[in-house]
This record gives sequence, C-alpha cells and structure tokens, in this order.
Amino acid sequence: MKAKRISWKEIKRQKFLMICTACFVVYGIIFYYLPLAGWIMAFQNYKPKDGFLGSEFVGLEKFKFLFSDATFLQVIRNTLAMGILNLVATFVMAIVFAILLNEVRLVVGKKLVQTISYLPHFLSWIIVTGILHDALSSTGVVNELLTNWGILDGPVNFFANKSYFWPIVAFANVWKETGWNAIVYLAAITSIDPGLYEAVTIDGGGRWAKIRHITLPSIKPTIMILLIMNIGNVLNAGFEVQYLLGNGLVKSVSDTIDIYTLTWGISQNDYSLGTAAGIFKSVVAIVLIFAANKFAKRNGEQGMF
Repeated sequence: MKAKRISWKEIKRQKFLMICTACFVVYGIIFYYLPLAGWIMAFQNYKPKDGFLGSEFVGLEKFKFLFSDATFLQVIRNTLAMGILNLVATFVMAIVFAILLNEVRLVVGKKLVQTISYLPHFLSWIIVTGILHDALSSTGVVNELLTNWGILDGPVNFFANKSYFWPIVAFANVWKETGWNAIVYLAAITSIDPGLYEAVTIDGGGRWAKIRHITLPSIKPTIMILLIMNIGNVLNAGFEVQYLLGNGLVKSVSDTIDIYTLTWGISQNDYSLGTAAGIFKSVVAIVLIFAANKFAKRNGEQGMF
C-alpha cells in the first residue's frame, strides 16, 4: 500500500499537534540522547578535574575488570534472579487480577477494589519497605499470626535469612504494582465484543469457558507486546527496595547492578567503572528486547516492530 504524503497544508492545519510533538522530541534529545555522550567515561580513566578531553583513554580495561570481578558476577546473578522473579510474578498476577476483576458483576464493588488496588503504586518505596519491615519484624503481624496458628514455634527474622530475601522483593513488587499493571489488560478486556461472550453462553459455556476461549485469546496481542517490553527490564530488578531492605547479613543476595554502580561510581569515585556497568545493563536490555521480538514474530505472534 502506497504511503500517503503529508502536505504543508496538512501540517499547518495540525500545527498545534506538530508543536507539541516537536517539544517532546526536543525533550527526548536533551534528556535521553545527549547524556549518552557520558558513555565515553567507560573507556577512560575518568577524573572529574581532567574532564572528558583530559582523562586517559584506557579502551576496554574497565569492562575487563568488571567481568573478572567476582562481586560483579555475583550482582549479575542477583539482578537476573530478582528480575525474572519480579517479571513472572507481576506479569502473571496483573493478568489474573484483571480477569478476576472483570468477572465481578457488582459495579460498586468492582470500582472500589480497582481503586484500592491502584493506591500502592503511588506510595514511595520508603513507605512500602517501612510497612514490610513492620509486618515481617519479630514482633510484626506476620510472625504473630504464624506463631498463634502454630505454624512457627517462634518468631523468624525474615531479613536475616538469605533464602527469604528474593521472595520478599517479589512480593513487594506484586503488592505495589499489580493494580496499576492491570489497567492495560482491563482496557483490552473492555474492548472485546460482548457478542462473543453471548455466543459462548448459548453454546452452554460457563465463565471458565469464556475466559479460556474469548478473554485470553482476545488480549493475547496486548500480553505479547507488554511481555516483550518487560523482558527488556529484567536487569532493572530495582534499586530502592534492595537498598532499603538489604543488610550485611543478606548482602550477597541483595546487591544488584544498580547498587554496584552506586558503590563504585559514587562511593569509590570510579565513575568509569560505574558507567561501564550501566552500559552493560543497557546493552543486555536491548539484546533481550530484539531477541524476544524476533522470537514472538517467528512463532506467529505480534511483535513490537
């Protein structure tokens, strides 16, 4: 199909939209693309007093140091593990929550649950981790309930046990983001033709049949697009929640690439090493997005591009 050419007359007619678009383009260039010039630090022994031009060029030395550093390999493992756990937990729970909420027939109750589920998204991680600390402390409500019900013999220090840290982080992300992430799926579900559900009812199908044969197939394209986008964020496992919940006892499983970057880039004043770690994370995210998109298209699914 031949692409339609846009005339100057059309541009003038929509000049307000063009101006708004231009503002966003300029904003993106200034705040997203110009800062990429700072990546040159990863290939230098950067010193703030010398600047970009005066700092010694060291090539790939910083990257070689990264991949020979046992601590960095450990934080890659932690980041991947928490990123995958967060992706699976939040992604699945958002879909399940949207479908269950769509099945609620009482409009008032549906809107109330929907509104309440959004609220944690607007809380800062400081508040969320504070709630978690209070709930999971030795005198917190979780230990009290588990002890009173006879499940535990005594209080458990959840934040001193490495095996509990990753599930706690995953739970925190699910609790905070499920309601917000479900908005897109709810919007996709509301666009489904009601006649399809009526056809299933006529054929004798119940709610599960409607979900299985109508709802899930109808929102499948939305699921695939969001999955591809979220796969690129696997290494964005988080910074705030791990930094705030972590301590010396669980440091080996709580540190992420972002915390590693903060430690070397700010605390140790090695901006070059911190930048190299950030570049590694960005490159992996781009590769994952392209790989997931290609895999989806090869299997007959809708891709992003």
